[in-house]
Amino acid sequence: MRLNKYLSDAGFCSRRRADRLAEEGRVTVNGRKAPVGAQVEENDVVCVDGRRIVPETKKVYLAFYKPRGIVCTAEKREKNNVVDYLKYPVRVYPVGRLDKDSEGLLLLTNDGEIVNGILRARNFHEKEYHVWVDRPVTEEFLEQMAAGVPILDTVTRPCRVRKRGERCFSIVLTQGLNRQIRRMCEALGYRVERLKRIRIMNIRLNGLEPGQYRELTDEELREIRERIQGKQQ
Repeated sequence: MRLNKYLSDAGFCSRRRADRLAEEGRVTVNGRKAPVGAQVEENDVVCVDGRRIVPETKKVYLAFYKPRGIVCTAEKREKNNVVDYLKYPVRVYPVGRLDKDSEGLLLLTNDGEIVNGILRARNFHEKEYHVWVDRPVTEEFLEQMAAGVPILDTVTRPCRVRKRGERCFSIVLTQGLNRQIRRMCEALGYRVERLKRIRIMNIRLNGLEPGQYRELTDEELREIRERIQGKQQ
């Protein structure tokens, strides 16, 4: 970005004032005096009168409809990582995981504090899914899923399960075991054909199409913080 925008975004001065400082030779980029209109890259060191100016990173909170095939990692070596797919101008990280073969709601942010609060399993934050399977959904199956299923050397927590169609059901979990829903279904003789997360806590997927994202509203953020603080007390 242009030098004057960099200094303005950092809250140091106006763009006009930044241009005057550059004209007066008081601004350096990587140790060299910067002319008016100079371009600044992400890792450049910008100083005014010898004092380094570092812009505050704006906190970003996104609700994203992760398509199938995208991996919930910021690791650049992963070809289909979610960060490269999103191409958001500020570096953000996924909150938790949604496996590669699944789709639906994923939260991304650069706020480490809120990430830690959401990820604490002991907080029992709800996550809701729609699941399509290869066989008709029976009442016995729903009851077994709701009561808890033995997987991964444990028994899953009781949860809410509701039939949505002949081969489709919704499930609300309060834990995040590895590929939990798929393993629960497999243990009961079912195979998941499609899995879509539609809600995390108070945040819903409503209105988003695969690959689309939106910023969380102030009300959504306020409620998340209240829930996290309430569980930590």
